[in-house]
Amino acid sequence: MAKQRPLSPHLQVYKPQLTSMMSIMHRITGFALAVGLIVPTWWLVSVTQGPDAFMQFQEFMRGPVGLSLLAGWAFSLIYHLLNGLRHLMWDTGRGLTLPEVYRSGWLVILGSVIVTAALLYSAYN
Repeated sequence: MAKQRPLSPHLQVYKPQLTSMMSIMHRITGFALAVGLIVPTWWLVSVTQGPDAFMQFQEFMRGPVGLSLLAGWAFSLIYHLLNGLRHLMWDTGRGLTLPEVYRSGWLVILGSVIVTAALLYSAYN
């Protein structure tokens, strides 16, 4: 009997590459951005519900869970934006050689971390 193998390319068969991991991360950050819209919605609702509801929201967002959510959402926004701009550059036919793809990939990752850190630093200082 033949050996049981996946019918199509599978993560267990191929070694993860920067390009595939960035593609997966782009999808994850897009989902995180969609789910993360709950927080600004909660903020808007709390504003309309009065000072007590707004104070509850502020206390939550200043806590460790709120700050973690904000940091994750900010990173998702910056990463998704930079990676989207990278894809737009590819649509023009530029940056498609393998060294350029890897260079732009690392720039997106580094830029996402730096811009997110700067954004959070400026927001809380």
